[in-house]
Amino acid sequence: MVKSRLKEKYKKEVIKQLIEEFGIKNVMQVPKIEKVVINSGVGDAQKNKEAFERIKNDIAAISGQSPSVRKARVSVASFGLRQGSPVGLKVTLRGVKMYDFLDKLFAIVLPRLRDFRGVKRDSFDKGGNYTLGVVEHNIFPEIDITRSIPRGLEITVVIKSVSTKESFRLLELLGMPFEKD
Repeated sequence: MVKSRLKEKYKKEVIKQLIEEFGIKNVMQVPKIEKVVINSGVGDAQKNKEAFERIKNDIAAISGQSPSVRKARVSVASFGLRQGSPVGLKVTLRGVKMYDFLDKLFAIVLPRLRDFRGVKRDSFDKGGNYTLGVVEHNIFPEIDITRSIPRGLEITVVIKSVSTKESFRLLELLGMPFEKD
């Protein structure tokens, strides 16, 4: 069985600390990460098949699994968009792949950003999920900068928790580099 460094840290250290800090009585109530969703819009690349395939391969290299193509639900003439045409790519990571991706994101990718002072603390939604926008996917080590087309990514960490406070503390204990107050 493949083991993830971040998952081991969660099981051995983070769960105990969260139970202690929030006075959680049942282990099943401990906040946990359910999945990570990586999303990228490719509306402008729909006319260029080669660019679309390159972006698809880049997202597959970043995530470790092939992305699903998201198609337009309705036609919008002002955008030059037709129903059924590809507008996005999405990958949902769970289990070991999810923990490995988050470990790489926290330890390697985010610190590579120029003038990086931490990720924003206010990107949580009401359910406690965290969404991070990456301007260019070229910051990932798997991407060949010379052959890739710069593309933005949206990374959503879906967390099962009672409050955003618990979600924040979970990500902080796992090593997410939040900006200092």
